[in-house]
Amino acid sequence: MKIFSTENIRKIDRITIEEEGVSSQELIRRVAEGVVGEIVGRWSPTTPVVIFAGSGNNGADALVVGRLLLEAGFYPSILLFNFKGNSLSRDCLQAKRDLLATGYQGLIEIIDRADLPSLGPDHLVIDGLFGSGLRDPLEGGFMMLARVISESGAYVISIDVPSGLFGDWNSRVIGRNVVHANLTMAVQFPRLSFFMADNAPLVGRWKTIDIGLSPRAIYDIPTKYFYVERDEIKAVLRQREPFSSKRDYGHALLFAGCYGMAGAALMAARGALRSGVGKLTVHSARAVFPIVQSQAPEALFSPDRQEYVISDMSARFNCSAIGVGPGIGTNDATRGAFETLVKSYKRPLVIDADALNAIAQNPTLLDHIAPGSILTPHAGEFDRIFGTQVSAEGRLLKAIEVSHRYKLLIVLKGRYTATVRPDGKVFFNSSGTPAMATAGSGDVLTGIITSLLAQGYKPETATVAGVYIHGVAGEIAAEAQGDYGTTGMDIAEAVGRALKTIMD
Repeated sequence: MKIFSTENIRKIDRITIEEEGVSSQELIRRVAEGVVGEIVGRWSPTTPVVIFAGSGNNGADALVVGRLLLEAGFYPSILLFNFKGNSLSRDCLQAKRDLLATGYQGLIEIIDRADLPSLGPDHLVIDGLFGSGLRDPLEGGFMMLARVISESGAYVISIDVPSGLFGDWNSRVIGRNVVHANLTMAVQFPRLSFFMADNAPLVGRWKTIDIGLSPRAIYDIPTKYFYVERDEIKAVLRQREPFSSKRDYGHALLFAGCYGMAGAALMAARGALRSGVGKLTVHSARAVFPIVQSQAPEALFSPDRQEYVISDMSARFNCSAIGVGPGIGTNDATRGAFETLVKSYKRPLVIDADALNAIAQNPTLLDHIAPGSILTPHAGEFDRIFGTQVSAEGRLLKAIEVSHRYKLLIVLKGRYTATVRPDGKVFFNSSGTPAMATAGSGDVLTGIITSLLAQGYKPETATVAGVYIHGVAGEIAAEAQGDYGTTGMDIAEAVGRALKTIMD
């Protein structure tokens, strides 16, 4: 799914109205029907509902929600902010007239000052003050109103975006001054701001309302941001041919594990094996041999000359792809071996965990990493390499910058793991669960991506597909073990079922 900028969403709206003959009033009605459908399906007509409507088209949406709720047997309190009595947009004015034509007597139109109703946990609040067209942060009375709504304990549904939040970038916004929604009903598309961890307390859960915007415009208008869903991954995964053999699915080499961290090597190996690589070799410290050989007997084991650490990372065995980092530690011998690998290997690498820490200790290695290589940092690892970022938004912008500069793919792990490509495109992942916040989960991801790379998928495809498969495996594991009980090995063992679920 494309994620459009606020400007391009307005353009799609305009094309829909001008070229397809759909009126703005009809689009507003469709938004309102989506919101009301959600309310009617979850709340009874006796629920005290308070609607806050602004003077623009977001307010028009809210007024039509009020009118449709009246038809459904609710009796909401509606506050319309119309300062100086002449600030309503054309569509908002029409929505007001249609509401009053029903005989509704409860509209409170605020011209200069407001006496706000008391709100509490029993209330349902509909926030239609400001949509994604807002240009400046809230201040004054609207800032205070946003705080009152957020602190009331009421269940809040925001239309389009929570009032005070921009659809795109929010570096100028203070979270306390934004309406904190429990549910955001986005119009047609999720907004870029929904995917930033900083905004999670403001957006709450989000859903989209399909209002039938022009398919041609959606297809034609470009974007650099995407939300990855199952059908897109299914379309790029290849079905296996009946006469194929293991030679057709590549040979992956993992440099992983050391004494005391053999589990990282094992989980990366299981992730690679379950995601279909033809052959896998794990190179690790000799002490790791009994763990990997007994728990992943399908993998070949290449022992390092050292007993407890990896001291040699020479590319070997005519491997198709290399993954490096899970559990290797940061001792001098291992860091030296990694630096030699980076400077000598001219094909894309998958780089994770302690290999990322080695880069943080010697950032000049970034200049030597082969173009198309894949870095998979969590926030802390990213900041250690590229500098501390004060927000998730800032981290994403920095990732876009350094991805382009070094021609690397960067996987920013999190709720909506973002794959950042050198061309500036960003792919947010839709799969996953909080159960995946557990040791070893990232090692499994390294194994999956390395496996797909070995099978001949391009780095861009291997990364986006690997992240999605990993998330589905986490969901499957959590179904059995729950959010608390899921382990990295549970996720690894669910990778095969994840692929089957996606491809069926």
